Amino acid sequence: QVQLVESGGGLVQAGGSLRLSCAASGIIFSINAMGWYRQAPGKQRELVAAITSGGSTDYADSVKGRFTISRDNAKNTVYLQMNSLKPEDTAVYYCNARTYTGPIWREIGSWGQGTQVTVSS
Repeated sequence: QVQLVESGGGLVQAGGSLRLSCAASGIIFSINAMGWYRQAPGKQRELVAAITSGGSTDYADSVKGRFTISRDNAKNTVYLQMNSLKPEDTAVYYCNARTYTGPIWREIGSWGQGTQVTVSS
C-alpha cells in the first residue's frame, strides 16, 4: 500500500520561496516516477512537475523556470522547490507515484492530505 506524506507548505508573500517534501513508503521508490500536483479551490487537480526514475523532469508551462522537482532515493523523498511564487500558485499541493501504461501516465497511490500553499499579493 502506497503511502505519501506531504509537508513544507505555508503562507508566503508573492516573490517568495517554499520547498515542499513528500515522503513515500510502500513502493520501491527508486524505480517509480513521481509527480507533484496541485488543486486550487474550484479547480481540477493538475500536474505541475514530474520526475522519472532516471531523473528526467517535466513541468507545466505555468511553473517552468520557477519550480524545480528533485528526488532523493536514499530517503524515499521527492521535493519541489518553488521560487518566485505568485498568488495564482495558491493551492493544496500533493505528490504521487506514477506509472506509464501506454499511452498515458496514471497515479499509483491514494492521495494524501496534501500541503497548503498560500501566496499573498
